[in-house]
Parts: sequence; structure tokens; C-alpha cells
Amino acid sequence: MTSTAQVRPDGPGAPAGRQQHLRHVAFIAAAAAMGGFLFGYDSSVINGAVEGIRGRFDVASGVLAQIIAAALIGAAIGAATAGRLADRLGRIRVMQIAAVLFGLSAVGSMLPFTMWDLAFWRTLGGVAIGMASVIAPAYIAEVAPAEHRGRLASFQQAAIVLGIAVSQLVNWGVLNLADGEQRGSLLGVEAWQLMLGIELAPALLYGLLTLRIPESPRHLVAQGRTDEARAVLAGVEARGSDLDARIAEIRERMRGERRPSPRDLLGGRFGLLPIVWVGIGLSLFQQLVGINVIFYYSASLWQSVGIDPGSSFFYSFTTSIINIVGTVIAMLLVDRVGRRPLALTGSAGMALSLGAAAWAFSFKSGTGDDITLPDTQGTVALIAAHSFVLFFALSWGVVVWVMLGEMFPNRIRAAALGVAAGAQWVANWLITVTFPSLSDWNLSGAYVIYTVFAALSIPFVLKFVPETKGRALEEMG
Repeated sequence: MTSTAQVRPDGPGAPAGRQQHLRHVAFIAAAAAMGGFLFGYDSSVINGAVEGIRGRFDVASGVLAQIIAAALIGAAIGAATAGRLADRLGRIRVMQIAAVLFGLSAVGSMLPFTMWDLAFWRTLGGVAIGMASVIAPAYIAEVAPAEHRGRLASFQQAAIVLGIAVSQLVNWGVLNLADGEQRGSLLGVEAWQLMLGIELAPALLYGLLTLRIPESPRHLVAQGRTDEARAVLAGVEARGSDLDARIAEIRERMRGERRPSPRDLLGGRFGLLPIVWVGIGLSLFQQLVGINVIFYYSASLWQSVGIDPGSSFFYSFTTSIINIVGTVIAMLLVDRVGRRPLALTGSAGMALSLGAAAWAFSFKSGTGDDITLPDTQGTVALIAAHSFVLFFALSWGVVVWVMLGEMFPNRIRAAALGVAAGAQWVANWLITVTFPSLSDWNLSGAYVIYTVFAALSIPFVLKFVPETKGRALEEMG
């Protein structure tokens, strides 16, 4: 009788058991999401090193942009190869490979001999970013119990924006230790080098955490390691779950799956199915509004309009905090108000914010190191930049990824998502490599371009984007 009472869901020990179970599952998801943290950290930490790299290697804006964007090329490679590696080696092993690549990139980027080997190390870090962007959400979805999957899956996006914020805090702290000089000496290297090298710490933590979490039960079943899969499921599923039935369900689902091919996406008047073009459009607009200009170049941006380095790094950090706030808002609202209303609200807010920034930057005066904005326009520019990040984060930053995971029919979902994600990396690369030259040409003009894309996203959503709130995945077609 005693043992029966101990396992009853409503027994005396049940609440403590459930809490322990939830803590265990949350730890697993958080450990996997550490890859998302490094994704955000590595993507954004370069923001603090831009001017230091420019001064150290005496490079023009076009070449500098290629160095900054090198990680995006690596990310495309990493994202394209992560899935096959995960099927062959396991999810945990791919996380460990990504952790090693993050660590190598950090050390190599901190100690470059030339700008070209710096670009190589940044590309290597990009491969790790691409792997982390694919493997963490896939692993969490496979390990998390159904009743907690949505909340646990959000750990990845939360970790990304947290990584961005921490990278800017680290950059600001290092710059202050170096008396505001990106090329100031710290621990035998220049400040910007230390900024890039500190990434080694979270990379090591990521690697250590992967030693504490189990392999995906789906991969274990695929490898015929049923007993190990049962043990993992026993740790993550609710007490009293039929583990044999869960294993049978996983096996049956895998048996019925077919890897979609690019041919499945063909159709319609313009080569691809209309819904695939909608997914590509969402990805393109998400990047063409210029959001990554803020995360890659904001410190340089503020310095280019006369704000001192210490303050420019502080504003980079505050925009990252705003990014976190906006992401939390989106996570709370996306299932309540729907995807389209959030996207439309974000588009309108971004267009107004970017337009205000373009107006403010048109008052930029001076040349070289003697550049200023009038006080009023400088205040408007700062408010507009923070407002832009907020509207992006509470809408397109989250909504696009939610919709890309929902809007495609089951038979083409994986292939269509891959094409849409690829378009996003290409657009990200395009914005990243063009901003320094656009800024040199006309900073206000660059922001006018981003404003136009934000405004165009409104009719695009109204005319082409379906609402997926409350619809089962099987209804998409």
C-alpha cells in the first residue's frame, strides 16, 4: 500500500516529485539552449571590435564588412550540415562539436596575425552558430514532454537575446577597463581582442553542460538503443507514462517519414509553391529592415555621429536589454493576439522608428573624428534606435520563426523551412556587408532604405501572410 501511494499522482510525494521532474527537464532544455546563448553572443560580440579591427589592420569599409560578415557564411554551412551530422553522430555530439568550434574561434579571433586569418576564425565561429541554430531547437523538441514543449522551446530564443545582451555588457566592461580605447592594452592584448577571446568561457561551459544531458530518445531509437531511450524518457516524461507506447510512437512516426526534396517545393506561376514564396518573403523582410545593423555595428554607428566610445558601448547594451523585453512581450502575446496582428504592429512601429532615425541622421555634420549631431536630433536618434529594436523584438523577431514552423504543409515543412532560413542568411549577409559602405555614402540614406522595407512589409502581411494561430499543423495546406 505504501509503495502504491508513493507513485499516485495525487499522493503526498507527488508535488515534490513533479517539481523535481520539471527542474530536470528545464535543466536539459537550458543546457541545450546554451548553444542559442553562444549563437547570440558570437553574432553580436563583433560589434565591440569593429573600430579596433579597422585601426589594427587599416582596412577600408568594404573589406571590414567582409570580415564582419564572414561568420554568416560559416553559419549557412553549419546550418546545412548540422541535421545530417546529428542523424549520424547524435544530437549531443553535434553540440560538443559546436562548443569546440566556438572555443577555437574565440582563441583564434583573439590572436589573429592578419585580417584574413581573423576572417577564417570568424567563419569557423559561424559554422558553430549555424549548428547551434539547428540542433538546439530540434533536440529540445525531441526531449521535452508534449505538455511543456512550447515553453521549453522558447528557451532557445530567450537564450539568443540574452547572449546578445551579455556580449554587449562584456564589451562595455572591457572598454571601461581599457579607459575607453578599443585598442587599449589589457592582459597583453588589445581591448577588442579580449572582447572576442572572452567567448571561450561560455564555450567551455556549453561543452561541460553537454556532458550532463542525455541523448535524444529519437536518435537512440533510430540507432536501436531502445533501453537507453526508455531510460531517457523515464526521466523527462510525466510519472506513470507508458514508455513502451512512447517508444512505439517514435518508431512509427520515423517509419512514416520521408525526407522532402527540393522538387516537392515546385509549382505555381513563379517556380515555387506560393506558400514557399511567402516564407521566403517573411525571412527577407525580417532582415532587410536592418535589424542586424544594430547588433553588429551599433557601437560604430553611435561613434560615427559623435558619441564617445564609452557611451556608444553603453547604448549597445541598453538596446540589447530592450531586445530581451520585446522578446518576452512577444512570447506572452503571440498565442493570445495572433501572428498577423503582432507582425503588423511591429511593421508600423519599425517604419516610424526608422523614419525618425533617418531624419535625425540627416543632420549629421563634420568630418573625420569631428562629427556631431545637434542635441535634439541626437536624442531622437537614440530613442528611435531603441524603439526600432523594441518593435522588431515584439513582432518579427519571434513571429517569423513561429510562422515558419507552422505555415507549411507537413509534406514540405522541412524543405520549405530550409529554403526560407537560407534566404534569411543571404539577406543577413547582404545587409551586413553593405552597411559600412552605405554609411560612408549617406547614413541617413541607408536608414531611408530600411524604412522603405519596413513600410513594404505591411501590405505584404495583409495580402499574403496567413494567420496560423490556433490551427493544427495538419490543417496547413
